[in-house]
Amino acid sequence: MEQIFISILELISREMPELSLVDEDYGQLETDEDTYPVTFPCALVGNMEAEWDDIGMGTQKGIVTLTARLAIDCYDDTHIGSTTTEKAAERLHMANRLYAVLQDSLHSQEMGPMYRTKSRCYSLPGMIKVYEYVFQFELHDDSAAED
Repeated sequence: MEQIFISILELISREMPELSLVDEDYGQLETDEDTYPVTFPCALVGNMEAEWDDIGMGTQKGIVTLTARLAIDCYDDTHIGSTTTEKAAERLHMANRLYAVLQDSLHSQEMGPMYRTKSRCYSLPGMIKVYEYVFQFELHDDSAAED
């Protein structure tokens, strides 16, 4: 599964060069510090989880879930009447690009295409906006199969 994970990070980095950071999500946005240990905008991928069914002979089929988060600092005043209202639209456009890059992507011969199952956006202290997407894909694992 590690090659799938690295392939996902590489795809995001290649297709979204405007991101200052693409990394594994290990809680960088949930810090108690005054500053975040990331630069913005960034994409963080993590929270990988799988539910497995045994097919037999050491082979399993799993449904893998992972989360991709786009975090953007929002220092522009975007209220109606300001001269920077397009900044909100730019953030939404970037978030949709992250979704489009990952939707239906394949990262190994053992997996099915990734598909979005959930999305949400929320704000964090320090004027950070997070766009979160949950994806799933099917994975066949025969690494324990008998030869």
